[in-house]
Amino acid sequence: MKHPYELPEGETDVVPVSLFALVAVASFAAVCLAFHAFGEQGWVPILDSANLALHEAGHPLTGLVSSRASVYGGTLFQLAFPVAVAVHFHRRGHAAGAAAGAVWLGENLLNVARYMADARVQALPLVGGGDHDWAEIFGRWRILHLDTRVAGLTRVAAVLLIAGSLVWLYRRWKAGREGSQA
Repeated sequence: MKHPYELPEGETDVVPVSLFALVAVASFAAVCLAFHAFGEQGWVPILDSANLALHEAGHPLTGLVSSRASVYGGTLFQLAFPVAVAVHFHRRGHAAGAAAGAVWLGENLLNVARYMADARVQALPLVGGGDHDWAEIFGRWRILHLDTRVAGLTRVAAVLLIAGSLVWLYRRWKAGREGSQA
């Protein structure tokens, strides 16, 4: 018996990229980048509340495997969910969904970069007031003095991921238009 998401043999499921989908994903990216660039705290309402919940859930869940690894669990879970969304939609041939997942991942990386950059100064308010994950991680790796540099590289990677996702989606949209005109 085939899984409900499996396609019949030989059939491909590629959802065409509509202009609406292209504009929606580009708008999502623009809103995320605007909140990070111009917002006082770089907090995207609703989205970052969900990201924070995923981050906090990751600590105890990873802690079930190893108490030493639990410090990594927050960031791992925070990043794993948008990756899973992007992979799911990509496998289904849904470019707009895959691009939106990649934009979400990029936005999450911007949050991670902010947290990394705070490792030495520890000025960000922490949920529950606990330990600072990235101060602990960078301390373990003996690179605490590089916190802002690593954060800067993470920011660049985030912006490149978001921009690359939009370029990829635009190319898929354009190819679909050209294919329908042929």
